[in-house]
Amino acid sequence: MSAERDDAAGTGRKKGGLQAFQASLLARMEAASSEELLARRLAATIGPFHCLIRLTEAGEILPLSSLPAPMKVPLTQPWYLGLVNLRGNLVGLADLAVLSGLPAQAHGRDSRVLAFSPALAPNCGLLLSSVLGLRHISEMTQISKNYDDKNELIGVVGRYKDTAGTEWHEIGLATLLKEAAFLHIGR
Repeated sequence: MSAERDDAAGTGRKKGGLQAFQASLLARMEAASSEELLARRLAATIGPFHCLIRLTEAGEILPLSSLPAPMKVPLTQPWYLGLVNLRGNLVGLADLAVLSGLPAQAHGRDSRVLAFSPALAPNCGLLLSSVLGLRHISEMTQISKNYDDKNELIGVVGRYKDTAGTEWHEIGLATLLKEAAFLHIGR
């Protein structure tokens, strides 16, 4: 009888050890995927600039050509392109290049609408000239912070250079939402 109890106790310890190992492994995998998510950026172009956007701040990305033309809103700034209907939600579309004093982005077949994460601002979107995929921020060298006077785009939180020498402007969508110029669409 005692041998059966010892065997049952050993099996119980093995199950407990296996469950603890599985829980630990799951926790490490979740932490790694969170770190990976924080390190990855959406790479896009806004006018002539290569830009990075945190995935946690980005929402849906849709081709501009798949959407009806933005509905113009009277008495708004030239950079405010109007309202677009994204799956039944009206989203205000902004051209960050024009807001920053640069020429308007051309609307081509590569143009995209980036909706902000619903956690940030469910009714905001940016016009992107193109989407270039994902980039890993740890593979780049930071060359300046957001307080650098050289930033030509509004909402830049840092500038980076990749191994090919391409300069990237990281746009903080949460930072952009604090910019008075971005918040005041009326003329």
